[in-house]
Amino acid sequence: MTKLKIKTGDTVQVIAGDHKGSEGKVLKVLKEKNKAIVEGVNMVKKHTKPSAQSPQGGIVEKEAAIHVSNLSLLTSKGETTRVGYKMDGDNKVRFSKKSNEVI
Repeated sequence: MTKLKIKTGDTVQVIAGDHKGSEGKVLKVLKEKNKAIVEGVNMVKKHTKPSAQSPQGGIVEKEAAIHVSNLSLLTSKGETTRVGYKMDGDNKVRFSKKSNEVI
């Protein structure tokens, strides 16, 4: 399993696929599938049966997972960048490869 450079809470932009150009915050990372769930991106409709939690049932829109290779991290300036790791003293930190600033 490879190390994922996108973490929960990061702001990312979709760089490939149907939702190219969309931006959102990472809600969850699925390491075993190399996918992430991004807020407001890749919305799907799920048909739900009436239950105790949702007595009405019906059609619910929710975010579906998107592969991490289709995501690029956004810096504080709003530009996309690749992520690298470097040692800062005794700590391993993520940094932007475009601007060389610590994320």
